[in-house]
Amino acid sequence: MNRKTIITCAVTGNLTKKEQHPGLPITPSEIAASALEAADAGAAIVHLHARDPQTGLGCMNLDTYIEIVERIEKCNRDVIINLTTGEGGRFVPSPGEPRVAGPGTTLATPLAHTAHISKIRPEICTLDLNTMWSGQAAVVNSPQSVADMAEQIYAANTLPEIEIFDSGDIALLHDLIARKIIKTPVMVQLVLGVRFGAQATPDTMMYLVRQLPANAIWSAFGIGRMEFPMVAQSYLLGGHVRVGMEDNLHIAKGRLTKGNGELVERAKTIVQSLGGEIASPQEAREMLSITAA
Repeated sequence: MNRKTIITCAVTGNLTKKEQHPGLPITPSEIAASALEAADAGAAIVHLHARDPQTGLGCMNLDTYIEIVERIEKCNRDVIINLTTGEGGRFVPSPGEPRVAGPGTTLATPLAHTAHISKIRPEICTLDLNTMWSGQAAVVNSPQSVADMAEQIYAANTLPEIEIFDSGDIALLHDLIARKIIKTPVMVQLVLGVRFGAQATPDTMMYLVRQLPANAIWSAFGIGRMEFPMVAQSYLLGGHVRVGMEDNLHIAKGRLTKGNGELVERAKTIVQSLGGEIASPQEAREMLSITAA
């Protein structure tokens, strides 16, 4: 813990709904404004999903991503942009005929997952390694699809943030590194609290951290009420931290957060109260070895 801590803010995600929080950012202008609010509060990285402004659902529309990023960049606020590639990974079996894709299926090709990365060339993007059950859908990321996406991500000079949802994902990560598909040192995000994935407990986090590749730069977060306990746990184990309205909509039990800025402020307070310091965007770039295109 002799280094500064990177705070990532996951601004909106694709599953939380406006009915759950009236201030959830949905439109490109709302997402960009909330990302800038998080940056002002101390987030070095903002993790972004695009939403369909009409339906509020997560989308893969290239123009929407471009608008979000341009709105952030024109404000000249230094912050690292981290775009998702997770859209397009869900398969919902049809009732009575599970081989047929039912309503809610978004399963797409690897190139569709990364088209906006190739165009926008952000500093970071996510790369999910999980194949698991999530709600009413199976999330599917085959090893070959992951490899194809990684190739496109590196071609864009973008750093992949490897998303780990359970221990089997780490086994896949080691295989991808051994086959030189994923470069080292690797950036890893541990996702804790998905109902049928790794649970948000100190024991689980310690178990996963012990299996990570040598010299991995890692962060972790908890979903819902475990968001802030996992901030403390990640810092104490030597990791970085993530908060945001993608993961949690409350600042305290029974009280909705004012927005992403308040969540980041709380994470910053937790880290600083434990003796830590918060990394600036430039310090985060240095730790992650991010270089200009």
